[in-house]
Order: sequence, then C-alpha cells, then structure tokens
Amino acid sequence: MTTNMQKNLSITPEILDAIHAGKPIVALESTILSHGMPYPQNVEFAHKVEEIVRGEGAIPATTAIIGGKLKIGLNAEELEIMCKAENVGKVSRRDVATYLATGMTGATTVATTMMIASMAGIRFFATGGIGGVHRGAEKTMDISADLQELANTPVCVVCAGAKSLLDLGLTLEYLETMGVPVLGLRTDELPAFYCRTSGFKLDYNCESEETVAKIMKTKWELGLKGGAVVGNPIPEEYALDYDEMEKVITKAIDMANEQGIHGKALTPFLLSHIKDMTDGVSFASNLQLAYNNAVAASRIAVAYSKL
Repeated sequence: MTTNMQKNLSITPEILDAIHAGKPIVALESTILSHGMPYPQNVEFAHKVEEIVRGEGAIPATTAIIGGKLKIGLNAEELEIMCKAENVGKVSRRDVATYLATGMTGATTVATTMMIASMAGIRFFATGGIGGVHRGAEKTMDISADLQELANTPVCVVCAGAKSLLDLGLTLEYLETMGVPVLGLRTDELPAFYCRTSGFKLDYNCESEETVAKIMKTKWELGLKGGAVVGNPIPEEYALDYDEMEKVITKAIDMANEQGIHGKALTPFLLSHIKDMTDGVSFASNLQLAYNNAVAASRIAVAYSKL
C-alpha cells in the first residue's frame, strides 16, 4: 500500500489486524443502505448482515466515504449516518477523488467498494446484485461502471446475479468480452436477482464454496487481472416468479422513461417503484438474497484463507 493510499484510507484496527494475519474478510457496500432501503429498516439490515458474516467465521468490512477518508469498517454512529442518508451521495469510481478532496459523504457502489477493498488487499465482497448493461443501452450507452471494475480489480463479487431490471444477456456478453469469469454457485443459470433463473446458461456450475476459492486462487496466482462474479441464487422460499417480475419491471422502466429518469437516479427509482408495485414483497426478497450472499461470500473467504 503506497503512502498516498494510506493517507486516504481509514481502516478499523480489527480489520487491519485481520488483513495482516491473513484472516477471511468480506467487504460490504453502503449504497444498499443509503440508496436501496428505507430508514430505519436499513439500520437493522446493516447490523444483521455484519452479524451473518461473523457467524460464518469472517470479518465484515462495510465501506463508505466519510470526512475525506475511504472508510473500511464502520462503527454504529457511521452506519447510522449512511442509513439516514442525509446529504449522502452515490459514489462510483469517477466520483471518488471529488468526494475525498471536498470532504463530502458518499455511499459506495459495487465499483467503489471493489476499488476500496482492493486497496486494502480484501479479496471478497458480498452484495445484492451487480450493475450491468441497461435495457436499451444500444441507444443510451447506459452501462454500469461495475463491469469495468470487475475487468480490472481483483475482487470476487458474490451476488444474486445482475439486477433483473438490466439486460442480462448483454451484461453477460460484456463480461465475457472483458474476460471476467461468471461462476454459478450450485446453479447452471445466471440468477436474476429476485428470481432464481434467467434462461441464461453459465459456463461453470461450482458445487461448493471451496471450488470458487480454488478458482480465484488459481486466477490470481496466474497474474490474470480483474475479479469474478459468483451468481448465488436467492433461497427458493423467497424467490419471485420470473414472468411476473418481467411485467412489473417493464412497467417501472416505462415510468422512468416517461419521467426522463436516467443515470445514477435510475436504479433507485426502479427499485422503489418495483417495491411499491409488488406490495413490498420484492423488498423482503431483496433482504433475503443479500443475507444469502453474505453467507456464501463468507464461506468462500474462509475456504480461500485455508488454501
């Protein structure tokens, strides 16, 4: 870690000790708290997801930008700031330097969480779903920065696939072009966030977390740059019907187009309207898939630390 990096990073003593000792650590993002969930349910979620990681034998490392620092590990007061989300921006890679230099408070997206985790040498990250190629991107060029981050930053991202409001086929094509492995954890198909299946076949079905850990170790030992996506389907009892969700998503996208919503504002707008249109069922599913990913990422991190 360079001196400049150290100057900008603020790592809790517990996580710093874990890094030096080679213990399993799982990074967690804060955009899900500030821009993905209402207060105070997000506070409960933030504490529970950290408890789940600890329960599996790993150390949670929630990231954010507070007071001109890239924070790795948040205390209860800092978690509260992220959850209340007053003047908390949504920070992708392009925004990081501006937020640090001006002292603004920012919630980290998948891309920024990967970037910060990598700076500290943290290899595994649990999130809900990655960003990707938006529907209609052939006209709008709306492609999430998460995909470039996956191509360049050595962090393994465990998720319930890509958010189902995206163009999943084009997202997979983009990842393939960028050389990013997309692994299924006990699934042959890319999960579609709220839904266990998407109709898009994956090349590799990993039967265990240990298999994922071995693949990641091999990839990085070879000096192959970038990370990987691990698609971990939502537990069956919380999964939603794919065709029903497609109707809801299409309706939400039409609303966004009518209101001229795009860029950073699009995903929070769509998730919020999908929640309303499903009477909150999609929100409950969102919580469960995130908890499930925290379990899987922790088990992969533990297996990796033993190799």
